[in-house]
Amino acid sequence: MADIEYKINRLTESLMDDYGKGRVIDEIKMFEYPDRDVVIDILEKLRIVIYPGYYRNRNYRTYTVRNNISILLEDIIYNLIKQTSIVLRYAPEYSDADDTTIAKASEEITFRFLDTIPKIREYIETDIQAAYDGDPAAYNKDEIICTYPGLFAIFTSRVAHELFLLGVPMIPRIMTEHAHSLTGIDIHPGTTIGKYFFIDHGTGIVIGETTEIGNNVKIYQGVTLGALSTRGGQNLRGKKRHPTICDNVTIYSGASILGGETVVGKNVVVGGNAFITTSIPEGAKVSVKSQELMYNYDSKHPVERKDVELDDAWFYVI
Repeated sequence: MADIEYKINRLTESLMDDYGKGRVIDEIKMFEYPDRDVVIDILEKLRIVIYPGYYRNRNYRTYTVRNNISILLEDIIYNLIKQTSIVLRYAPEYSDADDTTIAKASEEITFRFLDTIPKIREYIETDIQAAYDGDPAAYNKDEIICTYPGLFAIFTSRVAHELFLLGVPMIPRIMTEHAHSLTGIDIHPGTTIGKYFFIDHGTGIVIGETTEIGNNVKIYQGVTLGALSTRGGQNLRGKKRHPTICDNVTIYSGASILGGETVVGKNVVVGGNAFITTSIPEGAKVSVKSQELMYNYDSKHPVERKDVELDDAWFYVI
């Protein structure tokens, strides 16, 4: 026992010496960072506010929607003001602000954000409709709301985007990374997304910060809407690095569309595994060049070949 105690003391002293080297990872400011669990709890309570009849508030016993929403809003307001007041100092305009200024700004931002909830709900209603219209496996809209990971990722993105637009650091990214960890869908909170957005399946989707997505866009699993190159590092901050996807575009699984100057025009269909770094004109159908299927049954049967490019059906079978 004495030997173990000695080893623990030795390790503690070693770590304390290591913590004193002045590196980023050595900082100990536990009360100066947002609380991830509290931010996720805010997101979960916002989901109840967005869908008042679908998710239960297990913390309080109330018997009317008005009372339930009122209690939830009080909780959200208190915690969001507190978390925002912590992160605002990361914003250049508040880095040297006094506590009174920070408190006032946090309260103002919180209420401005909450005023956007009707807009968020309006957009999510269209997303639900897009999922129902676009997925024959969806038997009803309740199933979509309760089970579809794509809708949860979109809901989180829409909430986080409004906070992002208000200049709130870190909190929007905590929200979208939470959704990413649950769904495998990585949408930066800076992404601009129009109405009737549908993510089918969704795993492995990556959508970068400056991506612009129009209305009635459908995206399948494994799609990347990314930057053409990030070797410029911090010099690229604030610049348009990710593509623009116009209205009524469908992007099938595994496709990568890269670059801030890349524009995918209206009514375009992008086939699976396409790699795109230049703009696509309106109404085009994009496919990977010279895809070919080969069937070799046995020694008595010759190899059969089929040119996939000539088969329209492959675009639409998922």
